[in-house]
Amino acid sequence: MNYLTQQLKNRGFQTFIETSGAYLLTGIWDWVCLSPKRTSPPLQDNYSKANELKIIIHNKNDFEWAEKNANQVSPECKLFLQPEWSKNKEMMPLIVEYVMSHPKWNVSLQTHKYMNIP
Repeated sequence: MNYLTQQLKNRGFQTFIETSGAYLLTGIWDWVCLSPKRTSPPLQDNYSKANELKIIIHNKNDFEWAEKNANQVSPECKLFLQPEWSKNKEMMPLIVEYVMSHPKWNVSLQTHKYMNIP
């Protein structure tokens, strides 16, 4: 990705990526959103590249997973919790309660799904 992102930057484009971080991250990125998956955790080196950490909340245990990952990113990294879509109605109240008591976190939504955009 180094060549592609360099060419984009040479033409004045900004580069953004969302990744699980499970594999080597190459390229020159202006913004990296790290969204780790339990089944394939991020490579340790990818935590330091994250500008944003997004954790998908499937169940109550995922808040512990979120904190574990938050402890590995920089203090400047923005932290987001997002409900797993199929459990949105169940998880959103828990996320809101968690964010209210842990203000370093923010709520993230899949706006396109609320708008019925595939």
